[in-house]
Amino acid sequence: MPSPVSADRSAAQPPGRGSVEALITQTRRLKDDVDAVRRDAQNEASDPQERWQQALYDLALHQLDDLDIHLAQLRDGPEPVPAEPVGTPVLRPAPAASADGSLLSRVGSAEWNLLTDEASWSGELYQILGLDPAAPALTLDELPSLVLEEDRPKLTAMVTDCLVDAKPIDGEFRIVRPDAAVRTVHMMGEPVLGADGSTASMWAVLRDVSELRHSQRTVHETRDSLHHHRRQAQTEHRLAVELQEAVLPPWRGSLRLPHRGQQTLDLAAHCLPAATSALIGGDWYDALELSDGATLLSVGDLTGHGVAVASGMAMLLGAVRGMAMAGTEPGPLLAMLNQLLDATVQPALGSAVCCRYRPETRTLVWAQAGHPAPLLYRNGTGRVLNAPDGVLLGATTGATYGQAEVTLEPGDLLLLYTDGLVSGQSAATAVAPLLDLAPRFGAARTAQDCVRTVVEEFGGAEREDDACVLVAKVIA
Repeated sequence: MPSPVSADRSAAQPPGRGSVEALITQTRRLKDDVDAVRRDAQNEASDPQERWQQALYDLALHQLDDLDIHLAQLRDGPEPVPAEPVGTPVLRPAPAASADGSLLSRVGSAEWNLLTDEASWSGELYQILGLDPAAPALTLDELPSLVLEEDRPKLTAMVTDCLVDAKPIDGEFRIVRPDAAVRTVHMMGEPVLGADGSTASMWAVLRDVSELRHSQRTVHETRDSLHHHRRQAQTEHRLAVELQEAVLPPWRGSLRLPHRGQQTLDLAAHCLPAATSALIGGDWYDALELSDGATLLSVGDLTGHGVAVASGMAMLLGAVRGMAMAGTEPGPLLAMLNQLLDATVQPALGSAVCCRYRPETRTLVWAQAGHPAPLLYRNGTGRVLNAPDGVLLGATTGATYGQAEVTLEPGDLLLLYTDGLVSGQSAATAVAPLLDLAPRFGAARTAQDCVRTVVEEFGGAEREDDACVLVAKVIA
């Protein structure tokens, strides 16, 4: 094919073969490095972030594949065209597959002579368009017959601007191959001016960019999916926080109960969020004055995170309050909670401690459902209360829950907590740091001071799970 030279400038000199060979070597080395990193990072990509990263790796490899192929063609130069007898059509055999990559990724070239209405194509262009290399090259008027109907106006406008206004061609359109495959082709070209300054011919370089565009679309789609996932997570977190704040007791600082008569308990509580999760869990605490003058104390945890779990926690806490106000004792109350979870549409597991404190006798009646037992601190030492029988809420149908009773003394301090406070340890190991706080609790003036101590010790950045803590100090 003649070199595309305009009348007012000479052709650029091709780069030296050695410099192109060096670029090819660097490109292939980089391609191998990227592919190695991609393989190391390969997984099922269930997370939007991982899918987006995988798509970027694939896009980078497609870019490097194209660069490798184009540099190889630059090094090897155009295919030689065999001489043919006058009047015989120029036939270009289809090129054989090469180690440089898929033929569908290669670059083809064409020139259309406007004076003779003849066209000449390289073998690669026949392969890109899926045409028989023995067939005559299509003229500019015939070329749109290969183009997808909605893209034909774009091609016509580019060719017209090139021939009439001498504007360079630089655009993409989709073609339909004879095998019905749709490919995306990028076309770059310029007019070639004759001696009188008029347009004598037009040359163009066409490149199949289908795989490249597919990879780019994948990157965009996974990026959009990632952004949607993040927005959804942020919205879910905000809703869960608002739901948790609406359901948990609104008091901050210390609370004295009962409100009527002599106040016998100094109460304080706090929620500690996890450092490793942006989602709110199903932990709760509660303190409520009952109609008979007793005080309800409870903590619990519904497994999982997010709005659905926070909603389930709100349901359980409402049930606890309602049954306690109706006079239900802690053991039967947990049995009904277990029945409630067993009957819900979405199965769930939960744990809880439920206590009923009678101020006139200073007796604490309590039950637990697969939950850490309360800790009792007295005279500068702490111990774990002996737990009655009780399985996780929702674990089995028709479970029964035992009750235990303990008499408290003025100055005693009761600590209720969810297991996220000391997660990742055995029961015996987990409770030891809490019992070690006994001297500091003994020196504390209020329940709120004790809660601050717990937050200082267990509210650090390495927390793996949400937790709630409730402190009740007997003051009379």
